[in-house]
Amino acid sequence: MLASALKPIPHIIQQHAEESAHLRLMRSVLVSAPHVKLHHLRRLDDRLAAHLDGLAVAGEYGSSVCESALGSPGMGEVFAATVRAIEEKDKRRLDKLFALAIAVPAAQPGLISAFGWVSASHLQGTVARLLASPEPFKRGAGIAACVMHRVDPDASLNTAITDPDVLLRARALRVAGELGRRDLLAACMAALTDEDASCRFWAAHSAGLLGDRDKAVYLLEDAALHGGPYRMGALQLVLKLLPLPQANGLLKILARDPANQRLFVQGAGIAGDPYYVPWLIRQMEDLKLARLAGESFSFITGLDLAYLDLERKPPEGVEFGPNDNPEDDNVAMDEDDSLPWPDPVRIQAWWDTNKGNFTDGQRYFMGAPVTPGHCTHVLKESYQRQRIAAALYLCLLEPGTKLFPIAAPAWRQQRWLAKME
Repeated sequence: MLASALKPIPHIIQQHAEESAHLRLMRSVLVSAPHVKLHHLRRLDDRLAAHLDGLAVAGEYGSSVCESALGSPGMGEVFAATVRAIEEKDKRRLDKLFALAIAVPAAQPGLISAFGWVSASHLQGTVARLLASPEPFKRGAGIAACVMHRVDPDASLNTAITDPDVLLRARALRVAGELGRRDLLAACMAALTDEDASCRFWAAHSAGLLGDRDKAVYLLEDAALHGGPYRMGALQLVLKLLPLPQANGLLKILARDPANQRLFVQGAGIAGDPYYVPWLIRQMEDLKLARLAGESFSFITGLDLAYLDLERKPPEGVEFGPNDNPEDDNVAMDEDDSLPWPDPVRIQAWWDTNKGNFTDGQRYFMGAPVTPGHCTHVLKESYQRQRIAAALYLCLLEPGTKLFPIAAPAWRQQRWLAKME
């Protein structure tokens, strides 16, 4: 009777596997969403953990269901299967998942993030084996696992930062900054002339986090001005790195090209100069820029437009993303989805009353000057995009600080944040 009661129920276990994969996909969007706070992420993480626990309770049957789902190996399916393989310390299955991830690069984030999801106790022995592997991808995964748990891979990182494999070298250069390894600043500076663009970018990014305010800044400025896949990442960092007059100078160069209008609106919020606020309010009249301008306004002033009833209803008959028309070739997602529609009239009235609290030419972030205490508060209380900026500022204010991992499981973040009080 008891044995019968303990048998897995196939359709329930199947549901656990499907929901685990689906929630992992949702999570990849929410960790950088403009409307998600840490407690929202915690709700999703608790749901994801419950489904993964259901697979764990099912034992071998749960693992086999996850393995069967790899017939269509998306990021979510690979994530769930990797969590099971790690927790079961199933080297055979884990090796198969690594081979699959190499063959299907789109699934790699699922595999890597599984190492950040599981508890550190489940990684003992596994990460050490990865770091000692002759395969560059496995060594990179081992380094990624360490940084996601805020652990320094030490000698393995030192070696990887000059490895012949481009992907491993780029990851190591990135991790050097995220872990605050100031002893690797010279190696990052040397990599500013790397033949690979991704290595050059992450070398500059890390050098900036680690304290360089010269050559790395020039490279980041160039990336911000001339496009490419790292343009936004470069802009996000260099506008924080530069003194405000130079940041404003960079924005003026961007503004010369009408094609950079969105970047200019975003950049105004990143730079944090209240000088731009009246201009941002005017951009709220443009339906294509309104929500983005509202977000930049919030980055400067700290206002939550939805909470303070400074938003308006979405305009009727306006489609910025995919629609139901089969003849419409536009399949691009709405870049500003989930941002509130600002009400420029009410926002202007607020600004007229409160602009005396702000000084043009002084940098503000979420309504206050940039200080460690304020950034820590934002990290605890604000939305994910704002938390990303706060984590960067904490590193820039004190080079050598580890970059706070805002994509870690929410309960782990809450534990780390409690120690920062």
